[in-house]
Amino acid sequence: MKALLFDVFGTVVDWRTSVAREVRSMCGPDVDSVAFADRWRSLYQPAMEEVRSGRRPFTRLDVLHLESLRLVLSEFGVRLNENDVDVLNRSWHRLDPWPDSIPGLSRLRTEFIIAPLSNGNISLLLDMAKNAGLPWDAILGAEPVQAYKPMPDAYLRTADLLDLEPSECMMVAAHNSDLAAAAGCGFATAFVARPLEHGPSQTTDLTAEAEWTHSVDSIDSLATRLGC
Repeated sequence: MKALLFDVFGTVVDWRTSVAREVRSMCGPDVDSVAFADRWRSLYQPAMEEVRSGRRPFTRLDVLHLESLRLVLSEFGVRLNENDVDVLNRSWHRLDPWPDSIPGLSRLRTEFIIAPLSNGNISLLLDMAKNAGLPWDAILGAEPVQAYKPMPDAYLRTADLLDLEPSECMMVAAHNSDLAAAAGCGFATAFVARPLEHGPSQTTDLTAEAEWTHSVDSIDSLATRLGC
């Protein structure tokens, strides 16, 4: 194993708490900021499916997020000026890491290449890394390979960019579907449980749903499992 490639939203960073905090700051206390964040996130997969299906050319996630944000603002009856809409849209660039993420990534980096394999665009992931202190060796994912997960090209082209065979890569994610797609491309897999990604009432991805290569409760635990 030479490279560990990470899902980011939910696996490395706590998007829900972070986005809700910024919604509250920008939209005021009368808006249910958590419900707003959840609704915004619910449009994530449908927006990318337009690209995956071929109905739309590859479009950066920042653009898809902005289109979804305008819809959610309308649904919640919130009016913001254009500058504030842009600031709120970039809340995805400022997500906080889970407490174990930076210590775990720092340990893993001593033995492996570590990089995001995220649907986030390059500028989003760069800003997030700078803001949160994520010690990536490279910024990889959907935009460099022009394919959104779980399309096979998202995984295979990323391995190729690193000049690695799929079998030399491990996908690390809190989402069983992501790991299933990566495994189908020949990647090793590591499930990291994030039972609060969607809040205390979360019902999905609470446990590993297949015999992944590793199943752990934190990135720090993965580092221990891999001898880092």
